[in-house]
Amino acid sequence: MADFIINTDGNVYVPAEDSYMLADNLQIREGQSVLEIGTGSGIVAMYASRLTDRITVTDINLDACLLAEKNFSENSIEGIEVLFGNLFEPVKNRKFDVILFNTPYLPTEEDEVLDDTINYAFDGGLNGRKVIDLFLDEVGNHLNDGGIVQLIQSSLSGNDETLSRLDELGFIAEIAQSEHFFFEDITLINAYKI
Repeated sequence: MADFIINTDGNVYVPAEDSYMLADNLQIREGQSVLEIGTGSGIVAMYASRLTDRITVTDINLDACLLAEKNFSENSIEGIEVLFGNLFEPVKNRKFDVILFNTPYLPTEEDEVLDDTINYAFDGGLNGRKVIDLFLDEVGNHLNDGGIVQLIQSSLSGNDETLSRLDELGFIAEIAQSEHFFFEDITLINAYKI
C-alpha cells in the first residue's frame, strides 16, 4: 500500500504499532459502510479508503477531528465523514457493515491522568476497560447483520473478558493477531455478528 502523508499534533495520538496492526488487517469489502471510532490522525481510515468509499469516523477529541480532516485533504482522500463526539453519540441511529476501534486500553491510575485531550487516546480507567466496556455495550446496535467489529486492545485490559463479553452479545470473536511489546501483548480482536 502507498505511504501516506501523516501530519501529527501534540494533542492527538501519533500512529504507532497498534494503529498499523489494525490498518494492515482490515476486513473490508468494496462498497461496505465503515465506522471508525477514535480516528485520531485518521491513518486507519486512510487505509480503509483504499477498500471502500463509505467511511465515517468519530473522535471525542476535536483536535483529532481537525487533524484527520487535514490528513485526508493532504492525501487527496475525499468523502470521509468526520464527526466530533464520544463513541457512538454522533451516529445515533445508524448502522454499519464494519466498525473499527483502536481502544484507549491502558490501565490508568488517577495520578496518571493527563489534564489534556491526549488523555482520551490511552486512558482506559483503573482496569483498562472503562471505554472498552462502554463500546461493547453499544456496538451491536450499530452493526449490520453479517458485519464485523475489529478492535485493538492490550492483554493488560483483559482479552478473555472482551472475548467472553462478545460471545454473550452473540458475536463469534477471535484474536486475529497479537504482538508482544515490553510488558504487554497488543491484540487485534475480530468479532463477527451472525
